[in-house]
Amino acid sequence: SEGHQVVLAQSFAKNFGLYGERTGTLSVVCGSAEEKSAVMSQLKLIIRPMYSSPPIHGSSIVRTVLTDEALTTEYYDNCREMASRIQAMRVKLVEVLKELGSTHDWSHVTEQIGMFAFTGMSSDMCDELTSKYSIFLTKDGRISLAGLNDGNIEYVAKAVHAVTDGKSITA
Repeated sequence: SEGHQVVLAQSFAKNFGLYGERTGTLSVVCGSAEEKSAVMSQLKLIIRPMYSSPPIHGSSIVRTVLTDEALTTEYYDNCREMASRIQAMRVKLVEVLKELGSTHDWSHVTEQIGMFAFTGMSSDMCDELTSKYSIFLTKDGRISLAGLNDGNIEYVAKAVHAVTDGKSITA
């Protein structure tokens, strides 16, 4: 009623570990039946060359999990458990960095959520982490926390401290 035009794309690749299955949705809110018809016509022109028969495995897995109460409960329990573990690794990483003497404010790492953290490290710092310590992250300082565990967090923290000590980072 306010005239907003909404197009929403969602991927379920990470949620269900369905990489390569093109599992997701594209939702378009249309103001009229005529607009819906025009949008559908254009979307069909776009998607037709991409695939004739989209894969069904991903959607079948999602449907199976979300239509079975026990599997749905297990899925959400697993998600909560993984999110808690990753959050604990965020906290532990910052604690170890502080124990090592880092003077940086790493609170941005613990305030974020999800599998990845933006560290605030520069491209040069990221290159050094990769070349000297075999720690791989994007050049903008985005690092996967899902791979951290009690067995490697001290190594990672020491490496991060070594490349950031005495240098500025952005929060």
